[in-house]
Amino acid sequence: MDNGGLRALELQIVRDLQRIAYPKSEWVPPRYGVDGERVLDVLVVGGGQGGLAIGHGLLRNRVTNIRIVDRAERGQEGPWLTYARMATLRSPKEVNGPDLDIPSLTFQAWFEAQHGADAWQVLNKIAKEDWVAYLLWLRDVLKLPVENRVEFQRVEPEGEHLRATLVHLADGRTETVFTRKLVLATGIEASGRWWTPPVVETLDRRFWAHTGDAIDFAVLAGRRVAVLGAGASAFDNAATALEAGAAEVAVYCRRPDLQRVQPFKWLSFPGFLSHFADLDDAWRWRFMNHLLSLREAFPQETWQRAAAHPNFRLETGAGWQRCEAVGDTVRLHTSRGVFEADFLIVGTGFDVDLPRRPEMAGLAAHVALWGDRYAPPAGEENERLARYPYLGSTYEFLEKSADVAPWLRHIRLFTFATTVSFGPSGASVNAMKFAAPRLVSGIVRDLFHEDIEGHWRSLKAYDLPEFLLPGEAGAAAPAKPVIDRLSDGRFG
Repeated sequence: MDNGGLRALELQIVRDLQRIAYPKSEWVPPRYGVDGERVLDVLVVGGGQGGLAIGHGLLRNRVTNIRIVDRAERGQEGPWLTYARMATLRSPKEVNGPDLDIPSLTFQAWFEAQHGADAWQVLNKIAKEDWVAYLLWLRDVLKLPVENRVEFQRVEPEGEHLRATLVHLADGRTETVFTRKLVLATGIEASGRWWTPPVVETLDRRFWAHTGDAIDFAVLAGRRVAVLGAGASAFDNAATALEAGAAEVAVYCRRPDLQRVQPFKWLSFPGFLSHFADLDDAWRWRFMNHLLSLREAFPQETWQRAAAHPNFRLETGAGWQRCEAVGDTVRLHTSRGVFEADFLIVGTGFDVDLPRRPEMAGLAAHVALWGDRYAPPAGEENERLARYPYLGSTYEFLEKSADVAPWLRHIRLFTFATTVSFGPSGASVNAMKFAAPRLVSGIVRDLFHEDIEGHWRSLKAYDLPEFLLPGEAGAAAPAKPVIDRLSDGRFG
């Protein structure tokens, strides 16, 4: 690894950021609370890739009075070193997002600075550990104000501002923070719950875990493991169990065939990623109803990682109809017969349900959902999609009922729950370069509009001359024109 290359890259980043810094001036007028403390302009909850991209965008737009908090330890933000059990990102290595289109801030630049261009050429996909290291480097080189081990608990209106409650997990201290804008960039988990079929939920928890749980795979060595679901996470967990020494791992899929077509590859083009949100409700619903009803395919490497083990088995057309514990064994009743396992891993995805989240208390009841705003035509009904929040044009919450909770417009969501309104965005590396600037632009617009009277007064009071006339206080002797200096030979 070439640390000298990385230091050279960091110097280049300083130059690059200076070159695109225009305009440099601070422009958001400070506001103060009744306690005399300055009110934050933006509080960002979540220090993972989404929160970093938003923080980067805000600083680029000279919105500097911000805080970014995350409940995790440094380096544990996001799913990458917890429940994301893949070996690599599923996105192509060329994907860029939190760099916001600055070449020297891309993952490729970071990787090549340490390993060289040839190593980049032979790289297949980005190792998740490298992605974490890159995000931490990006956070440091951009000097993003991330505070770890700080948990967001709730938000309430306070006059024209928001009152957020934070808990510092290191010492249990509770902090009240006043902010003009709040961004919830909390990934996939903070939008509802990991969904488990009722046939599994009734079992004693010693027999099963969800792919979103913390699983001690070491205790699965020598045991028979059954995995429900045939998506990427299900196969990642199956492979992890096999690598931990499970005696047998079987993946059960209710459909007759694996989903091997990845529809989300189709939509990865600028038109869709930039302007899906500009479509009318009927088109947005139609696209997402189709896309989210499909099981997301997984890359070939995921399949090979599991299938390489001789004790791996795939059972298609075998959804679980009933599960019963018999001693230390679980008996699985399916349409293809009865199977047995010692431990179950459920990979059945995520259910968006904002009221289930404790940090949404006092907020979720007022948030407009798709079910409140759109009635799909016959044949396109979807109860799960109806529970997704119906968001404004720059990711802001909208009211379920007019004039009941107008303060919701100050809160923006950047999680998996944005999918029906914006397509893959709030929890997607692929769409981040399009999504984060849109959200940031909305905040910048709102801060400007809300202070418009002050800006108007500032303009009318503005009287700074471009230069002083001879005889005015502070006027210097006129400089000799450049053209004269050139003609006298001193530049020749």
